[in-house]
Amino acid sequence: MHPMLNIAVRAARNAGDLIQRSAQNVDKLTIDHKSRNDYASEVDRMAEQEIIKVIRAAFPDHAILAEESGEHKGNDYIWVIDPLDGTTNFLHGFPQYAVSIALKHKNKLEIGVIYDPVRDELFTAERGGGAMLNNRRIRVTKQNSMRGALIGTGFPFKTMDHIEAYLGMFKAVSADTAGIRRAGAAALDMAYVACGRLDAYWEIGVKEWDVAAGVLLVQEAGGVATDFSFNDKYLQSGNIIAGNPRMHQLMYHAIEPHVTDRLK
Repeated sequence: MHPMLNIAVRAARNAGDLIQRSAQNVDKLTIDHKSRNDYASEVDRMAEQEIIKVIRAAFPDHAILAEESGEHKGNDYIWVIDPLDGTTNFLHGFPQYAVSIALKHKNKLEIGVIYDPVRDELFTAERGGGAMLNNRRIRVTKQNSMRGALIGTGFPFKTMDHIEAYLGMFKAVSADTAGIRRAGAAALDMAYVACGRLDAYWEIGVKEWDVAAGVLLVQEAGGVATDFSFNDKYLQSGNIIAGNPRMHQLMYHAIEPHVTDRLK
């Protein structure tokens, strides 16, 4: 295992253990209301601190972009951290949340780790090295039509600015598919595309730390990820489509008529 991937795995597992120890005492946690429908608990902050501690011990000169504490200056290596993706699920005892850690070097994704502590599922990827689930190689599906496909999504619940555009997309995508799932953790949605549990996924307005690790997982599993303009600006725009190459193309054609200028 690549030394930097090994550190990311250690950090993710440590954070996951902390999260699961806290899951039995959710009612005693201090919860902050960051913005509309956006919450953070002391578990988010403690998990993030644990991840940063592990990374800093190994790579003190690396930069960090973390959901709770923001930017930490450093060199051309940047760790992108979501200590608890799916905080609302966690706070309600809904068992769909994960730790997400990615590493970029000169703006290229090099390493991605998503750890689901509920199921003890560890998704890992390194550029050029493929994608794995618990050390077994994973691939995107071979689904080649919308009919029968299972699609993941996330509702734009933090702001209603794009709700009409999203509803148009939802209607178009759901016309022929087997179903659409909204489980509430973008990192796991992307991991599920990578391992074939979902055929494709799209969302409006995600943050870089939500999907950075997942993007590399999908790519290394043979899939494609773009923004709504068929470009690679998804980490900047927060708008993303992911899937196997054929499903990605079909998803793009389904939602493109509903993409407003503000979403491009």
